[in-house]
Parts: sequence; C-alpha cells; structure tokens
Amino acid sequence: MTENIELLVHITHEAGVKVGGIGAVLNGLLGAEAYNKAVERTIVVGPLNVENPGEMERLFDPKNDLRLRYAAPLSIDTLPPELSERFQAIERVYNVQIYYGKRPFRGVFHEVLLINVAAIAEPTLNDFKYYLWDKFGLNCDRYEYDPEFRRFVNLAEPAYAALYHLTAESAEPRMLLAHEWMGMPLVLAAQMKDSGDWTTAFYAHEVATARLLVEEHPGHDTRFYNAMRVALQRGQSIDDVFGDQSYYYKHELLRLASVCDGVFAVGDLVVDELRFLGGAYRQKEIDLVYNGVPSFPITLADKQRSKALLQTYAQNLLGFKPDFVFSHVTRFVTSKGMWRDVRVLDHLDAMLARAGKTAVHFILSSYEPSGRSAAQVRLWEQEYGWPINHRADNNDLLGHEVDFFFNVLEPFNQRSRAIKAVLVNQFGWSRDRCGQRMPADMNFMDLRKGADLEFGQSIYEPFGIAQVEPLSFGALCVVSNVCGCVGFVQRASADCPAFPNLVVADYVTPPPDWAFYTPADALRLDQYGRDLIEISSSQTVARAIATRLPLNDEEAETLLALGQKVGARMSWEVVVSDYLLPALARAVGTA
Repeated sequence: MTENIELLVHITHEAGVKVGGIGAVLNGLLGAEAYNKAVERTIVVGPLNVENPGEMERLFDPKNDLRLRYAAPLSIDTLPPELSERFQAIERVYNVQIYYGKRPFRGVFHEVLLINVAAIAEPTLNDFKYYLWDKFGLNCDRYEYDPEFRRFVNLAEPAYAALYHLTAESAEPRMLLAHEWMGMPLVLAAQMKDSGDWTTAFYAHEVATARLLVEEHPGHDTRFYNAMRVALQRGQSIDDVFGDQSYYYKHELLRLASVCDGVFAVGDLVVDELRFLGGAYRQKEIDLVYNGVPSFPITLADKQRSKALLQTYAQNLLGFKPDFVFSHVTRFVTSKGMWRDVRVLDHLDAMLARAGKTAVHFILSSYEPSGRSAAQVRLWEQEYGWPINHRADNNDLLGHEVDFFFNVLEPFNQRSRAIKAVLVNQFGWSRDRCGQRMPADMNFMDLRKGADLEFGQSIYEPFGIAQVEPLSFGALCVVSNVCGCVGFVQRASADCPAFPNLVVADYVTPPPDWAFYTPADALRLDQYGRDLIEISSSQTVARAIATRLPLNDEEAETLLALGQKVGARMSWEVVVSDYLLPALARAVGTA
C-alpha cells in the first residue's frame, strides 16, 4: 500500500451478526493487525431483519457485544445533535429504522450501520429504480417477487443517506466494498448520488450463477467446469452455453459489479467464473483475495491429547478405539458433496482392514442451523442411542439428513469392516450439546486439532475455510480440485514440493478417450458419467490417504511441522498484507 485508506465501508448481510462464511471473512479481515494499521476507519453496513427472532436474539446476545449509539425504537441516542437530527429525517422520509453503533470483529471494534427497511416508503425509491433501469438495464419490477432482492434494493438509498452524513468529514481515499451481490445496490446508489466521490470494489465470495448451474444438474462440477473450460477457450460466455441467465437477479447484479473500480475473487476458479460471465469481465483486472486459515502453534502432545478425547468418544459410541479419526465439518447442503466421503471410505475401508487398522469418521453437520436442544439430545441418546442411530419422525433427522443417513451412511456402516461413520447432526461439539457419552472436557477445537483427516470434496466451493482449518494441526485435508483453497495451499507450499498434507481429488478431468471439442460435448455429461469418474477418482484418493496417514509419532510430527509451516503462510495477516491491501491500492489507482 502506498497510502492508508481513510475510510472503508463493507456492505454485507452479516453486518450485525456472524451467520456464515462472509461473517467469518469479516472477522478475519477486520480483526487483523495489518488491516487496522492500514485502514483508518471502518463501517460495516447491512439490513436488519427485526421480524427474524433468531437474528434479533443473536444481535443482542451479550456475546455479540453490540454497543449502540443510536436506535430510536430502543430510545438510544448519544450522537451529536446535528447527526441525530439527520438520522431522524432519514427515518421520516424513508420510513425506516436506523441502528448505529459498534461491535467487535475478532476483538477489534468497528462501526456498524444497520437499517430496518421492512416498512420502507416505496415511492421514495422510484428515482433510484429508474436510474438502475436507465443506466444499467436492471428492471427491478422483474425481481420484486423475491424478498431478498427487495431488501437490498430498499436498503440502498437510506443506507447511503446515513453514510453520507456519517462520513461527511472523511478525507480520501474513501472506499465502498460490496461483499457479494447484496452490496451492489448500495454501490450503485452512491454512484447515482455522488459519482466520483467513492472508490468502489466488489468482492466475489462466489459466482451465484455458477453455483446454481453446478448444484441443479446431476452432472454437477464434472459437467459445468468442463463446459466452462472449453467455452473460455472459444471465447463464449455463460449465456452462450447455458442460455439467457437474466431471469436470475443475482446474475444481473453480478453482471453490474464489473462497473466497480476493483473486483476481488476469493479463489482461482472464481476468477474464471467471472470471466465466463462475459461482457466487461473479459478484460477486467481481477485480484485474488483468498480467505485466511486459523493458525496457531501446537505441539504433537497437544494434538495427541485432543485425538485421545476423540478416540474415547468413539469407543463410548462404537465399542472400539480407532487408530485414526476422520472428520467432515460442514453445512448440510448439496454443494458439499458429502456422498463423496463414502465413495472414498468404501475403498479405504478395504485398505485399512488389510493393514489391521481402524478408523471413525465424524460428520458434524446439521440441516437445522440452530441445532437440536440439549434436552432433545439427551432424550434421543437414552431412547435409541443417538448419534449412532437416528429417526426421521421426531425432528431428529431433517431435510437432506434423512436420505443421507438411511441411503448412504447406514448401508456403508453395515458393509464396512474397518471404518464406521457417525452423523452428529448438531450445532456444537461438547457434552451439553452432544450427549453424555462425549468426554466432559471435549470442545470444538479438539475436533479440529485431533483429527487425522478432514474431508471436503465439494462440487462447488469458492474457497473452503472449513476444509483446510485442520491443516496447520497436522491433518490430511482431502478436497476436490474445484475448491478455491487449493490454489492458496499450492502457493503457500511452493517450496515444499512433496507436501503430503493436501490430497486433491479430481472429479472433473474426464478419461483420455472422452474428448470435449465444444461446450455441448461437456453438457451431455449426466450423473452416470459423473459417477464413472467419481468411482475411479475416489479409489485414487483412497490410495493417497492410505499411504499418507501417520503410522507413528515421527510421521505425525512431520505432518504437523509441515502443516504449521504452510498454515502460518495462510493466516489472515498474510491475506490482508499480501492480497487485500495491494488489491485495495490497485482499486484506488484505477478510480
């Protein structure tokens, strides 16, 4: 960076509370020392959904430590009188509610501006919507059916009005950073109101159109990425190959993001996916800004203590102490490709059985994001041995969990000899959340530190923090080659040519005799074709795992030392210093 950033405004749906991936990114970036040395002032802006009791509960949870300075519905106002009057005028004109204050991001407090737009005065938005249509061809009427689209369009003008008065004294450079499509309406409102006053940037944490096309077709990543590869070689766009995508409002807002001064991508394939959108993205400079990975020193003894707790838990559940502990910490969604775990385990089971070794595979994933109550878990544990056994008629198994457990996991456990898989469909990893058979002093970090292997063979994964979280703790991380984290690990381990900690599963590359000369050739790939590739590739992955699992302390120490070395190069401090700040500087230079 040639100069500090005077003001950086982050626009995101996770401004008030951490909900998912972008919340984790904000904590990592905004809590980094390098960030706070380079950015003088940070404001995080987003909508507030007061009609969602869960969101409101988390917002005002003492652990969130929200410190409000202005919230008329709560009779809070410690602002200077002039600013308070401005906020009140905005609330009257737009019929919104402003909540303004500070909250910590990994221990560092930054300003947050939240707007409740549930009852916004719609006529006040007409000029803005006309501007979006006239300037960018965005017809808001076409997407008004979607409440999420409405929320972020409705947020744009009142949020910018509040920002205008909050930042009136700020010097340049001043930046607006839109995290995903949700931030684009506010960026466009700033361009309409004060064109030239702000440097703008778009941070692509995914490409929503690509995700949709991958998830909705049974050919998944095998089909999509082969079609995209050939199409990019031929200069074709996503609309050329898959048809007009303008029906999808996220696609249209992604398309408009190319007007920003800077565009950041969270992974290498996200860069290609943006290029595949066509238009201005063909020539647009796109900066890689990876996600960071938690990294702190641990010893082999620390790892072994955590592993011993996991082995005790497995013995309490299954009646044997496994030699190896595998895990998969993930959301219960199609994109995570959880069936691929079992494809690999089927092959690995025979290999471990021949070697006289055993393993347990803990899958920590819940279709219900808030998890099950502690009382429910205790009851199910007593009645039928949860989490080894599950039921689908009592709110135990929900959604995709039903099919996955009964049609994938249970048949595997019946035929396997050396490996048993356990679905812990809960939010949390402690005795109070997971039952009396879990060791009393177990916590979530024991799962991260103690596991020998972490699965994460997603069909769509722009980065994949969870997949490589255990990397610095000496675990094997088994990921698919469409995961954005692969590029970061490869860069961080460039001087470790034999880096055994990362096992990359390739479920995309077809056999040599499958020639794809046009995108249409790849589009013919269906589930049958993908299955053939998965069956073959999963065996290759299993062989790699079998040869890399540590059989003694010396091998475990080697994996831990390598993981610590590479993990330290993937920390949030490194991401900020080596990727984010240079990208911000380039955006300022192009404004």
